[in-house]
Amino acid sequence: MGRYDDALELFGSGFNCAQSVLGSYVERQTDEGELALKLAAGFGGGMRMGEVCGAVTGALMVIGLREGQYKAEDKAAKEKCSRLTRDFMEEYAKRKGTLLCREILGYDVRDASAAQAHAASKGQKCGEAIRLAIELLGEMGIE
Repeated sequence: MGRYDDALELFGSGFNCAQSVLGSYVERQTDEGELALKLAAGFGGGMRMGEVCGAVTGALMVIGLREGQYKAEDKAAKEKCSRLTRDFMEEYAKRKGTLLCREILGYDVRDASAAQAHAASKGQKCGEAIRLAIELLGEMGIE
């Protein structure tokens, strides 16, 4: 099963976009995997406010997990992670036209009636957002 299929399986089972992207990069049957899914829980739906897409924030967590600084003196890792983050966000926005969940979905996620009216298209739009995030990570060499 490919990473995208794995992420879609996660999304289809009830995880949000951030959890689905990040979850496809971690071994979920471990403490690290459980922690990753918990950390990403609040980032779906653009942090539940329609802000930056959860697929994007999940991908940024993947970048941090793979390339992030964990020692204060490791300035090279800090710079690399910063560069990868900027590059990812710029390319995602260029290809998708936005970084914002509410613009990707076409409605305000805080509006329950709008969410219900758009429920049929949400899965496809989120799937496309997840696909692009995973595709860009791969293009950047993040495995």
